[in-house]
Amino acid sequence: MGDTGRLLRDVLDDAARLLSVSSALVEEAGANGAPIDVVREARWLLSAVMDVAPGELGRLLLVNQPVSDQHAVKIERAARRRATGEPMAYCVGTAPFRDLVLQVDRRVLIPRPETEIVVGEALRSTAGSPGGVAVDIGTGSGAIALSLATEGRFERVIATDLSDDALTVATTNAAQIALAQPTAAPVEFRQGADLAPLRGVLARVIVSNPPYIAYSEAAALPRSVRDWEPTVALFAADHGMARYEAILAGAHELLEPFGWVVFEVDARRAQQIATLATTRGYQQVQVVRDLTGRERVLLAQHVPA
Repeated sequence: MGDTGRLLRDVLDDAARLLSVSSALVEEAGANGAPIDVVREARWLLSAVMDVAPGELGRLLLVNQPVSDQHAVKIERAARRRATGEPMAYCVGTAPFRDLVLQVDRRVLIPRPETEIVVGEALRSTAGSPGGVAVDIGTGSGAIALSLATEGRFERVIATDLSDDALTVATTNAAQIALAQPTAAPVEFRQGADLAPLRGVLARVIVSNPPYIAYSEAAALPRSVRDWEPTVALFAADHGMARYEAILAGAHELLEPFGWVVFEVDARRAQQIATLATTRGYQQVQVVRDLTGRERVLLAQHVPA
């Protein structure tokens, strides 16, 4: 496709101008307690749409590279969507997660840095020997499952989700990653809630970033989350505890001896979930903090009687 005659610096300036007059982004910045940096946002948008690293984008800006018709149209469209308050990942259609770049849209939660810590703890807890099955409950985009498949040494990974739409996104991501990393463990996707799709499975580790926000807490969420991301992946009954209770109640039967459950948790309820795991007979219950110091990950071990 031919060049538009427009230069990258002009395209960047136009994107930043669209973002600068967005009342939705001003409101989002106010909720985050920091002013919006529209040039930084515009650079992120260009990097993602053009599929270039930030450093490479800087080089292209220095030489003021011409922009293809296709990229120019995509950048303007993404900037207009971002100006409505739509999250950046949905606007550009991708999100980074550990070593992966995943396709995302409104059918799935946007992968977040704190969930990368969940994967790290799951890998650490199973690092002693290769093989076995890893399970990801509520896989969404497939971020956890695909990271376990590419970074771990599992025989296979099973990923589940209640949402058929989410499984469609995850399956697409899995197909792309399998082509790029053919040595990754195979990933099997199953539809269903909690432990229901896992009958007959014996796992080394069960990992989950389940819905954990109480319905009563919805109004306090940022609009960029509440108004855009899928409700089924955000909210849980019993004051956000329902999914933890369901998984911990039955995970003993699905875990190998000395296997692990690894959860992402809401810092406000981390100790409550730790108490629940202990009450349910799990041992070596640990709570790990994220980079901001918040209690974010819970590990609990199945020790046979």
